[in-house]
Amino acid sequence: MRASTPDATPFSDDPPGLPPVRGHLYAAATPTGEGLVLTHGAGGNSRSQVLIAVAQTFAEAGFRVLCCDLPFRQARASGPPSPGGAARDRAGLEAAVQSLRRLGVEAPMLGGLSYGGRQATMLAADIPEIARCLLLLSYPLHPPGRPEQARTGHLPRLRTPAVFVSGTRDPFGSPEELRQALALVPAPTTFVEIDGAGHDLSRGRRGAAETHREVAGRALEALRALARTM
Repeated sequence: MRASTPDATPFSDDPPGLPPVRGHLYAAATPTGEGLVLTHGAGGNSRSQVLIAVAQTFAEAGFRVLCCDLPFRQARASGPPSPGGAARDRAGLEAAVQSLRRLGVEAPMLGGLSYGGRQATMLAADIPEIARCLLLLSYPLHPPGRPEQARTGHLPRLRTPAVFVSGTRDPFGSPEELRQALALVPAPTTFVEIDGAGHDLSRGRRGAAETHREVAGRALEALRALARTM
C-alpha cells in the first residue's frame, strides 16, 4: 500500500429484500462524483491485493470505491462458490450498487475479478441499467484446458459498455479467445492486455505489486476513455 493513500474503512449495509453488503469502502481523495463497486474471484475476498491496488488508484482519481464480499464469501471464509449460489451472488452485487447510490454516487460503475466479473456481466445482461460501465479483470472465459466450455452464452445480451483486462498468460482465456468472445457483445468494449501476466494479473510474486499498479492505472485510463464516448 502506498503511504500517501489511506486504507479502506469497513463497510456494512442491509438493504431490504437483498443480501447484506459487507466489505471495505475507499473514500475519494478529491471526489468527482464517480463510484465503483468491485468484487473478488472464487478463491479470494474483498482484500485481494489486485483489488486493493485498483481501489486505491481509483480513489486517488476521485472515485468512491466499494470492495464487497460476495454472499458466498460472507457465508464462509474460504472455499469456492457453489453453482446454486450464483444468483444470490448477483443479488449481492445489485445490493452493493444500491448501497453506493445511497452514498450519493448517481451512476456507479461495476466490476470484478474472475468469478466476480463474470457475475457482474450476467447481472448487467439482465439489468442493463445496473451500472454505467463494467470493469472485468481476468474474465474467466472457460476453465483451464477446456475451451469448449466457453462462458459466453449471455454476452450477446450485454448492453453495458465494458473494459476487459486480462494477462497474456491467463489459462482461463487467451487474448485471441477473448477478442473472439468480445465480438459477441453489442455494447462498446475495450480490451487491455497485460503482457506476461497470469490469471492473478501478476508476473510472479516478486513483481506482483508493480504489475497490480500497472493494471490499476491502465484500467482507470481505459474505463474513463470508454465512459467519455457514452
